[in-house]
Amino acid sequence: MTGRELAGRLGPVGVWSMELRGADRAEVQDAAAELDDLGLRTLWIPGLDGSGVLDDTDLLLAAAPHSSVVLGVLGIWGSSADQVASRVARLDRRHGPRAVVGLGVSNPDAAKSNGQHFGNPVDAMGAYLDGLDAATTSPSASRRLLGAMGPRMVALAAERTAGIHPFLVPPEYSAGQRAAIGPDPLIAPHQAVVLETDPERARAAARAGVGMFIGFPAYRNNLRRLGYGDSDLVPGGSDRLIDALVAWGDTDAIHQRLREQLDAGADHVAVHVLGGDGIPLAQWRELASLLPALTAL
Repeated sequence: MTGRELAGRLGPVGVWSMELRGADRAEVQDAAAELDDLGLRTLWIPGLDGSGVLDDTDLLLAAAPHSSVVLGVLGIWGSSADQVASRVARLDRRHGPRAVVGLGVSNPDAAKSNGQHFGNPVDAMGAYLDGLDAATTSPSASRRLLGAMGPRMVALAAERTAGIHPFLVPPEYSAGQRAAIGPDPLIAPHQAVVLETDPERARAAARAGVGMFIGFPAYRNNLRRLGYGDSDLVPGGSDRLIDALVAWGDTDAIHQRLREQLDAGADHVAVHVLGGDGIPLAQWRELASLLPALTAL
């Protein structure tokens, strides 16, 4: 499966959710089954520290039999390539090849906490991909993505995986990467959204959901490459930056931002609903209503 084929399988929009990992298991199963029925059939879950993520993937694949589950993303420090390859092979035997493995380098603290040296992140990721290639059973390169933002990691992803899953990026980032890597690799950005029309409440929910990440060096560096400066990279982000990174408003406003990402060169948008309590089923149902327009040429 190439990046183009994977794009067709994932469709234009999926759901990115912390809640699909953290909520009560019975509620998660019911929510995944409903998403499957609604046609939102790409479920993204964060790797967090890696603990239990493939067990959660197993649960979701069982509950949503028509869906793909994507790890967005699993850090390479906590689980060896052999361990990941073995677990994904077991998932394939149970559910078919519906799991997609997104990988990331996280940060030096994550490496240190697992007794490893961070070193050069691109080299570390390349070595991890070598380990997957050497495993007896392993998800093919077409079922791997990298949580890549910088140019060298993006180039590695384009060469050795199906594509990239960048986090905290506006549509112009998708446009720039499409121009850089060409038409074949998958570009599947994370897109935070707040279904709230009041600007003050919407931006507060956005900052509560993703504002902390603006302080992380990798995201700050990427945002600087996109032209955002010190006045934007304040704690929680300036209004200008928040509005660029988080779509807020009614469903028409959300549709416009998703359309902007797709028109800019993204193949698939992983939609992360912010601002709710618990599993945001009501908001996901609203998102499902956008599918016909997003799938139309």
